Amino acid sequence: MSLSESLVVARRLTKKFGDFAAVDAVDFDIRPGEAFGFLGPNGAGKTSTMKMIGAVSPITAGTLSVFGLNPEVDGPEIRSRLGVVPQQDNLDEEIPVDENLLIYGRYFGMSRAELWPRIDELLEFAELTGRRKDKVAALSGGMKRRLTIARALINEPDLLLLDEPTTGLDPQARHLLWDRLYRLKRQGVTLIITTHFMDEAEQLCDRLVVMDKGKIVAEGSPRALIEQYVTREVIEVRFPVGVQETVVDQMEGIAKRVEVLPDRVLLYSDNGESTMQEVHGRGLEPESMLDRRSTLEDVFLRLTGRTLID
Repeated sequence: MSLSESLVVARRLTKKFGDFAAVDAVDFDIRPGEAFGFLGPNGAGKTSTMKMIGAVSPITAGTLSVFGLNPEVDGPEIRSRLGVVPQQDNLDEEIPVDENLLIYGRYFGMSRAELWPRIDELLEFAELTGRRKDKVAALSGGMKRRLTIARALINEPDLLLLDEPTTGLDPQARHLLWDRLYRLKRQGVTLIITTHFMDEAEQLCDRLVVMDKGKIVAEGSPRALIEQYVTREVIEVRFPVGVQETVVDQMEGIAKRVEVLPDRVLLYSDNGESTMQEVHGRGLEPESMLDRRSTLEDVFLRLTGRTLID
């Protein structure tokens, strides 16, 4: 696909606050119909990038095109074609669920006659039909998040921006939200997602960029990044308190790569079973060993030396 067919194109995109570069000369393009992710810890520059794409924060340097338009000149037109799910739910908690959608739809110039059928459809999508007359304050965190997504869809956007969509939700609510987002993607909605949850990025994103300190340090599909930067398996080895420091040297060469963290040692291997046997073969007695598949967290650790929650 040529860049001219991309919904979003950024070249050396930069956002500075004084002398601090929150986004530091990044390049990316986002194609129609895909779920594209920005993965990184808090402070990596993800939200600043989203605000520039959403035409609510001016760029400092570089170029940015959204729908082939310039956000600095065509901000209102771009925003009319976007759906935005912010990090924090900003719903009106003192009015009913359906009226939150009605009021928001009116901002886009939609009539009540066209809004009510759309509201019915979105409440069903969000599994909130039975709560339509309840005040938002009475909803659970997961319900509020689904309502915020429903609200962002009121204008049938071409592009949906989701900033940390599942932060603060319990596992059941997260999985239900993932299902809703997957359905949107199947309907052809283009998604841009920021997250610091590796499992979320792996579940939802066709492609992603890994950001750290305002820069893009890797780009690709979740599986391609894992295959490129880490081994198929990781063995997490834990020792009793005070023991790890005394035995680390004995694990040299035991795997393709050895990563020492404060609370455990990670052994990167393509054959976890044989690596665990080698640990015992060297006379080591860990408190526990866990053999798991590699994740995007391991990619980030390899690239930056830090975990995603630092």
